[in-house]
Amino acid sequence: MLTLRDGSVLALTDRVNHPAEVLIVAIYQDPAGPVIAGPAIAVDARTAAELAALLSAVGATGKPEEVTRIPAPSETGVRSVVAVGLGKEFAVDDEQIRRSAGAAARTLNGVESVVCTMSLLDLAATAEGLALGAFSFDAHKSYRSDRVSSGRLSTIHLVVRTPLCESLLSVLRRSVALIDAVTSVRQLVNTPPNFLYPAEFARRIQDCAQGSGVVVHVLDESDLCRGGFGGILGVGQGSIRPPRLVRAHYSCAVAEAPTVALVGKGITFDTGGISIKAAVGMEHMTSDMAGAAAVLFTCMLAAELAVPVNVIAYAPMAENMPSGSAQRPGDVVTQYGGTTVEVVDTDAEGRLVLADAIARACEDEPDYLIDVATLTGAQTVALGSRTSGVMGTTDFRDRVAAIGLEVGEHAWAMPLPEELCEVLESDVADIKNIAPQREGGMLVAGLFLREFVTSSVQWAHVDIDGPAYNIVKPWGYNGMGGTGVPVRTLLAVVEDIARHG
Repeated sequence: MLTLRDGSVLALTDRVNHPAEVLIVAIYQDPAGPVIAGPAIAVDARTAAELAALLSAVGATGKPEEVTRIPAPSETGVRSVVAVGLGKEFAVDDEQIRRSAGAAARTLNGVESVVCTMSLLDLAATAEGLALGAFSFDAHKSYRSDRVSSGRLSTIHLVVRTPLCESLLSVLRRSVALIDAVTSVRQLVNTPPNFLYPAEFARRIQDCAQGSGVVVHVLDESDLCRGGFGGILGVGQGSIRPPRLVRAHYSCAVAEAPTVALVGKGITFDTGGISIKAAVGMEHMTSDMAGAAAVLFTCMLAAELAVPVNVIAYAPMAENMPSGSAQRPGDVVTQYGGTTVEVVDTDAEGRLVLADAIARACEDEPDYLIDVATLTGAQTVALGSRTSGVMGTTDFRDRVAAIGLEVGEHAWAMPLPEELCEVLESDVADIKNIAPQREGGMLVAGLFLREFVTSSVQWAHVDIDGPAYNIVKPWGYNGMGGTGVPVRTLLAVVEDIARHG
């Protein structure tokens, strides 16, 4: 039995008729009717036939993520059965299992305990899908007498053949660590900006890192001024809440292990500054620190799993506000390292704070550097709300994008066309922070960041503007709000570097 950070319990069992409120089973889509998925241990043949007949009678088809709930046959020992579709059997992979498990969990309002047989297909995917699908953010709900909490899924029994098998327990431990990291990112991303400002964000990271093996240093506004971090200071100067730069360092025990630098955008709220955004949808800018949360918790996750790679995470944090002291369009700032930037648009602030952090991270001489940011609306225009754009050094860019696809966090490799460099030329500074035209906005942002990456470093820039925060509708294991993207990708990349260099 393993306990998640939120107190929920995941336990392995070899019994379907385990004390629980709901039995979750998966079904395949078949022309003859729904087929119960999984080996015979899932349910006996007679019960499986009875369930299939009941599900067929109420119109269940088994199409991906379709959820059907029916009264339970007495043999199961539960009150009801939730059947979730996987689609056609030949097309099912671990990500489909994860999404279907998440879809089932999202329907279980008021249910506290379940037993699930999908773990016989893939233990990790099932555990992750159920726990992430059950996630809810209710820290600021009052639950008055007329608004009583409906309860949450807190006990998950996962059916396997051998519950005491050490290899299965090891798989589950990794999944628990990953779930905790993703849900921690979701919690921060969903936290309202009056509760999560730069100093508070930094404090929470320090608290989370205690005892983790990760060393955290925080630079305040005085430190940033002395260090010459003009991009971070410029973006944050319009707010009464001063900026921060957080550095988190996990040093593994393996001699001559590779070093990965992670840099994440941490704008705790983005009004656009003087180049103010439209009012409609501005409330979603509470998510503009998703990249910072992702890289910091990936660093802690690597430490928890003892991945034999050194990980250094940088998170520049600022609040972008309009005021009498705010940065103006036309200002010139000096970034960390000396490059001067003409600020054409104060709403292109993410690249200014990232540039400082990237330049500082390169001084650590990492072998690889990945920066992550909710950077451009152009990413969503080009790739939609679920697919991140990946730019950077060709081989490493392709590697990161491929790994993102493998783990189910869709990513797509994008070019950095040299002809677009000229749109960033400035008459008064070394470079502009944005192009005058809209075309290729995601790519232009990538080209801007490239200016601050040391040529010897393998680099990938991941634009998560849409994928980091769901404002469309719940799907799979993602509800509304923060998704935790791209923590699973970052961990998989770090693990891949540990294996292959």
